[in-house]
Amino acid sequence: MSNEAFKAAQPTLPHSPGVYRYSDDQDRILYVGKARDLKKRVSSYFQKEHDSARLRMLVRKIAKIEVTVVQTEQEALLLENSLIKQYQPKYNIQLKDDKSYPFICIKNERFPRVFLTRRYIDDGSTYLGPYTSVRRVESILELIRVIFKIRTCSLNLSEKAIENGKYRVCLEYHIGNCAGPCENLFDEAAYNEQIALIIKILKGQSNVVLNELKEQMKRQAENMEFEAAAETKKRIETLQTFNSRTAVVNPSIDDVEVFTIAEEGEHAFVNYFKVMNGSIVYTRALELKTNIDETKEDMLVFAINEIRSVMHSDSKEVYVQFPIEYPDPNIKITVPQIGDKKKLVDLSFKNAMFMKSKFLEEQHKRDYQKGRNRVLEQLQADFRLTELPVHIECFDNSNIQGTNPVASMVVFKNGRPAKADYRHYNIKTVVGPNDFASMEEVVYRRYKRLIDEEKPLPQLVVIDGGKGQLSSTMAAIDKLGIRGQLAIVSIAKRLEEIYFPEDPMPLYINKRSESLKLIQQLRNEAHRFAITFHRQKRSNSTFKTGLTEIEGIGDKTSQALLNHFRSEKKIKAATKDELMAVVGKAKAEVVFKHYHQG
Repeated sequence: MSNEAFKAAQPTLPHSPGVYRYSDDQDRILYVGKARDLKKRVSSYFQKEHDSARLRMLVRKIAKIEVTVVQTEQEALLLENSLIKQYQPKYNIQLKDDKSYPFICIKNERFPRVFLTRRYIDDGSTYLGPYTSVRRVESILELIRVIFKIRTCSLNLSEKAIENGKYRVCLEYHIGNCAGPCENLFDEAAYNEQIALIIKILKGQSNVVLNELKEQMKRQAENMEFEAAAETKKRIETLQTFNSRTAVVNPSIDDVEVFTIAEEGEHAFVNYFKVMNGSIVYTRALELKTNIDETKEDMLVFAINEIRSVMHSDSKEVYVQFPIEYPDPNIKITVPQIGDKKKLVDLSFKNAMFMKSKFLEEQHKRDYQKGRNRVLEQLQADFRLTELPVHIECFDNSNIQGTNPVASMVVFKNGRPAKADYRHYNIKTVVGPNDFASMEEVVYRRYKRLIDEEKPLPQLVVIDGGKGQLSSTMAAIDKLGIRGQLAIVSIAKRLEEIYFPEDPMPLYINKRSESLKLIQQLRNEAHRFAITFHRQKRSNSTFKTGLTEIEGIGDKTSQALLNHFRSEKKIKAATKDELMAVVGKAKAEVVFKHYHQG
């Protein structure tokens, strides 16, 4: 198919710049490309064997070749960009950046408003941006409203409406945020002068505005307009504070753009800076996905063209990290080697690498979760579960030597510990060491609470123990009337048998099975959590029945003695002088008397 399409098109292919389009037998556009020489570029697809599997697949699918001839390579670049956006071909570079970024609009109207918008309308208004952060835009607008008394209302302030007294000043005027142009309290020429200063700030020319404000303050002081001079001084200080938060590289670097790229397999990450008067005024980041092994130079050219189009850029110089052939002869491409220009490129590349590292981290998480999902699917198959066990809970008891019986419950979600959901239980209704009754109590309490709070039940419950613990668990489940609403199994320690309710024969899972390893991980985590709690409780119990029962001895003194002597036995054997060295004479006498009063 592809050779036939090429043979049909080859005689008519010109040695001219232009754009070529490949379509399949369903007339779907597969790929759009630009070329300095259409005949050479298109022929290269069909006259050699390609290393890339995707490129070979593309060539096999081509059923029709169409070309559009243009005057220059720059026109080809622009047309290619337009067609890619229109058709979104499968094999072109995919741009993962479909956000609608905010602009700052200076409305084309009398007494112009300055506001945030995501719609770019060709109505004569001035648009600055786009910005990558709404918070950044809001901070800039807040600065503008503090420095300049511009209106925020949407009234139609025509000369006729103002002369007829159609409007009245609002609260913004009374609190000093607006100069009241709606009642003709602010001269239009003076208002427009403020708008001109705002545009300079938004274009990164804050230092120019600062100098103009300083000159204005000086004139006001000479004319003894001290209140106005003080107000101007506040504006200067506000603008200086704002400037101190802006990255300044070198004031001589003005109206340039910086583009850098970092690659990772089929993905590439492009960082963009717009620099005005040495300040980075805009930043943007793009993720690209390659489809037929485009070079990093091709991807960078694609990104530069895309971003400059979106940003409505008119900068005449671009800094990049390596040489590229950019089709627009009016744009100067610079590869800085030293100095502040090189530092800018390095900073941009650092941001591109940061994007890459974030992508790799997310990819690692996705791969890990994919592996966990595989384990959960295996567990679902091994246990014959009706649902994927994304929420699993495991119970264990602990009562070493019959003292301080406690229980623990651990929770795994998506195959990973959800430690915020772990719970400890003090046994309340069972007297003495009775694992079966203790298990029944904690299971009942756990799921009674979930039912009362209308929270979802887990897909799987694992009990650490054998058939006895499982029977006790099912007794609690039957009391609650939720049998059949969640799967329950127990795991016996000796041979790792898995028991199911109403099935006298255990299930033996392959010792190398990932699903068994997950159940073992659950059981071990529940056991660790129970033992830790039990030890803490025993320690607290010993502590309470020993030192803290001495009248006049509190927790702080008790802790100091235990830290020094390490045990209550050694405290009891200590001399009064040894006790005094730790807690002082008065407390030492009380402790010594308690242990030696007989």
